[in-house]
Amino acid sequence: VPGLQVFAIAFALEVSVGKTNTVTALNNSNVLLPCTFATCIGFQDLVFTWYFNSTELIYHGKIKNKASEPTLIWHNPRVEFVGSTTKKDNNISIVLNSVEFSDAGKYTCHVKNPKERNAQHNATIFLTVVHKMVETDNTVTLIIAGVVGGLIGLLILFMLIKRVVLFIIKKTQDGKKECLVSSSGNDNTENGLAGSKAEQKAPPKA
Repeated sequence: VPGLQVFAIAFALEVSVGKTNTVTALNNSNVLLPCTFATCIGFQDLVFTWYFNSTELIYHGKIKNKASEPTLIWHNPRVEFVGSTTKKDNNISIVLNSVEFSDAGKYTCHVKNPKERNAQHNATIFLTVVHKMVETDNTVTLIIAGVVGGLIGLLILFMLIKRVVLFIIKKTQDGKKECLVSSSGNDNTENGLAGSKAEQKAPPKA
């Protein structure tokens, strides 16, 4: 039934490892592997497990309800639970201590909630182990940003100068037109009056 399917989706179990699913760690350091879960109808006797490369179990825990913290069932000696489920987020993150190059790979956080008819969900995070952290050189980026910013500034300045020049030219042309109209009107009037006086002749006598 479509209505029941929508209802089931709305209350589905969700598991997340955060905004990015990749983590880089320095060799022989400790690294956090984040994981949280969410369910709209709550949970009861929820079970969560962490796997390395899909098959190797490294942590297994159980949570009775929202009012209790997880209890350990089994874990790898190098893995430490650092989450909490009595606070706002249902955090089931772990820390992998003394990371080695062989620890690089895929880590899967798996959750099973019996209260949702044993609904299951998981999320994966990929760990990369390096000998030395490489700092990102932003020099080229900064140079490009500076050049682009300078070009935009010059373009804006050019547009402003262009508008000012066009405004001055327009005002100058308008002034010339006014002078020409005024001068032309005065000359015609004067010429017309002078001409009429000079060219008037006495009427012929009969």
